[in-house]
Amino acid sequence: MDSKTILASAQQYMAEENDPTFVKEVEALIAENNEKELFDRFYRTLEFGTGGLRGMIGGGTNRMNPTVIKKATQGLADYIIETFPEKAKSGALKAVIAHDSRRYSDVFAEATALIFAANGFTVYLFSALRPTPELSYAIRKLGCDTGVVVTASHNPPQYNGYKAYWNDGAQVIPPHDKGIIDKVNAVTTVKMMNRDEAVKAGKLIIIDKEIDEQYWESVKAKLHRGDLIKEMSKSVKIVYTPLHGTGAMHVEKVLGSMGFNVLTVPEQREPDGNFPTVSYPNPEDPAALKMAIELAEKEGADILMATDPDADRFASAVKDENGKMHLITGNQMGALFTDYICLTAKEFGVMPEKPAIVRSIVTSRLCDRIAEQYGVKTFECLTGFKWICNKADEISNQGYHYIYGFEESYGYNFGMEIRDKDGIAASAICAEMALYWRKQGKSLLERLDELFIQYGCFCETTINKVFPGAEGVEIMNNMMAKLRKSPLIEIGGEEVWTVWDVKHSVLYNPRTPEKTSAIYIPVSDVLRYFLGDGTTISIRPSGTEPKIKIYIIHPEFMSENNNDLAAAKKRAEEKVERFTRSLNYDLR
Repeated sequence: MDSKTILASAQQYMAEENDPTFVKEVEALIAENNEKELFDRFYRTLEFGTGGLRGMIGGGTNRMNPTVIKKATQGLADYIIETFPEKAKSGALKAVIAHDSRRYSDVFAEATALIFAANGFTVYLFSALRPTPELSYAIRKLGCDTGVVVTASHNPPQYNGYKAYWNDGAQVIPPHDKGIIDKVNAVTTVKMMNRDEAVKAGKLIIIDKEIDEQYWESVKAKLHRGDLIKEMSKSVKIVYTPLHGTGAMHVEKVLGSMGFNVLTVPEQREPDGNFPTVSYPNPEDPAALKMAIELAEKEGADILMATDPDADRFASAVKDENGKMHLITGNQMGALFTDYICLTAKEFGVMPEKPAIVRSIVTSRLCDRIAEQYGVKTFECLTGFKWICNKADEISNQGYHYIYGFEESYGYNFGMEIRDKDGIAASAICAEMALYWRKQGKSLLERLDELFIQYGCFCETTINKVFPGAEGVEIMNNMMAKLRKSPLIEIGGEEVWTVWDVKHSVLYNPRTPEKTSAIYIPVSDVLRYFLGDGTTISIRPSGTEPKIKIYIIHPEFMSENNNDLAAAKKRAEEKVERFTRSLNYDLR
């Protein structure tokens, strides 16, 4: 795309944008003749990825701003109207809108609601910020045809996003995402109502506590040990941080009603899209939890809990024998939940016929081994909860009963009622699980060690290689192309036995030309390496951030003659460190 085309795109954008802040940004770049920044802002239009729209806030077609939001919403409305023509004709279409604490989230959410209203939808708009899982719950509860939550999840403060949901309460997947993009690209006129007119016409309905209270009850309905909670909840002290996001009201309400002593980190309790106490509000990053960990150790807390800004992700740390908070990884918490959900279902006689769990392909197989012991089958799918919930639907149609799904990036889902990851429910179930094991005289860390001994000591890490800007996309595409053209035959001194190229749906030995078809999940730009020692390594571009992600998972298995867990952990960590060094170079 040449500079003349970029400039024309910028001029068209400024003519359409009503927010003077964003117009002035672009005007300044043109005046400065900042071709690199203009190119990055206008070389493409934001497209739906694993999390819908997501990008930096600012002026431009490749940024999050009112014009981009309006076109996306008009395109989404057009697609829904075309997909459900009878409902559209009768004026029966409905949508629900929520937003998080990020900059412009409330502005984007209201614009979204008023565009749906102008297109004949009855629109439910939350009165203030709400977490993503509550939006998913509200879609089904209110019988909506679609829903949108304005959020960039755990991205840095300069980002915002737009997650689009289908009528099942799950994020949009193919072919709908492509259909929506086609409609968005065809938008020439945006319909939008005045707020007062929309309210007066009954097209805009403000909601809050009536959904909040039902959502809280749905979370508590997932708990089974009311007597234990009543008996022991006061014995467990919890420190919690919402990381300046949407979680405080909900986590405090649910855990408080269970009787737990919850101390919310004061400096991080209030919503703030600038995230002043953290550089990156991602609970996967230990640096984001530093303030909470310090408070937890000072207060002698038993458990630290954290949710990300839209409260769909959940992280936890547990007090160890030295009184220090020990962070539990997403894979480890996923294994603990797998174990606890299965044993609880067995104990209370609620395990369904043909029970199943779902995990992403980059997630540890420790949960598979645990689930198998309980007679529960594990299915895998692409990364992202839109794929996990889609797989849950798919296997349900095959006679399985989905009970739980998770992915390594701190996302957990419990049953079919909410069709996305749910940090609020995770906090409640984690609290109950901690009580259960305390009653048995164990901490969560001690139970995790038992799982390692029984099923294998799984150690993992994730390498993030960041490539911002327009050139970053090309770099990442070239990197993946190079890895396909010249397959890795060994990593860290360990032989690669099999490569699974998910994009081309093939399995092969990198030393031979023969390839075997492997089509059981949708295509995606992912390469997976299966090593001779049981290690799996997956490489994929992120769908929501400008980075290549490399996932390393190595298992060390116990035996009667080799049951020293500390030694196994050390071996596993050394292996993972060796693979990390081997891959932590410029793959370009």
